[in-house]
Amino acid sequence: MLQLKVDSEIVLKEIELSDAEEIFKLIDSDRENLRTWLSFVDSTKEIADTKDFIHSIRFLPEDIRDLVTVIIYKNQKIGLIGFKLTDFENKKTEIGYWITKEFENKGIVTKSVVKMIDYAFDTLKLNRIQIKCGIGNEKSSKIPKKLNFKFEGIERSAELLNGKFIDAEVYSILKDEWKF
Repeated sequence: MLQLKVDSEIVLKEIELSDAEEIFKLIDSDRENLRTWLSFVDSTKEIADTKDFIHSIRFLPEDIRDLVTVIIYKNQKIGLIGFKLTDFENKKTEIGYWITKEFENKGIVTKSVVKMIDYAFDTLKLNRIQIKCGIGNEKSSKIPKKLNFKFEGIERSAELLNGKFIDAEVYSILKDEWKF
């Protein structure tokens, strides 16, 4: 089981079925906050939904599976960060992340993103990473800005969220630009 040590307080642990109950409880306990920007929250109604999500990742062949990790801060699970839509042939991926409100504004996600970028470029030998943020999600968009990602533009109607389509800011960084 892959674990990435971010610092003395933060570890990223590859998600497992045994994490389902705790991850569901995190979502359920912070549902109103998380649903503001995350489309999956409303369809995550019970632990079985979280198990189905984990199953959909864990049981793919390793050479095509996206890495999704649990963010563990001071030995407490507080959210997820992972790759999505990884295209190994073209050496690119997208990073998605969320944590519960209680742990926001502590730099945890930024540090975790740095670790995931290092892993993507150094271990997976990818060349491009993108982050998409719903327009108005300033907490999320601060991260790629702080890490010197390039703003590429707006993806129109990027996601169906709470019954309506929202646009997303698209940021990217290439391996030869990564100097953080």
